[in-house]
Amino acid sequence: MGWVSGVVTYLVIWWIVFFMVLPWGAQRPDNPEPGHDAGAPEKPRVITKMAITTGIAAILFGIAWMVLDSGLISFRETVS
Repeated sequence: MGWVSGVVTYLVIWWIVFFMVLPWGAQRPDNPEPGHDAGAPEKPRVITKMAITTGIAAILFGIAWMVLDSGLISFRETVS
């Protein structure tokens, strides 16, 4: 895997994991102020979720890189 495809793979994994981590711990406010969305979380903690996402994505990318680099899965083989 080249560095460009590695970066693209990591970014795709990062965004998928980010959208899975985003709802963790999200709680609606009991009494939202007028003009605020009732479904918006009280404390979104986006920076914490981004840090968690980075760690999980790094582990998953490492696994994907090892599997692809070992030849266990190859996208270049042709079947005759």
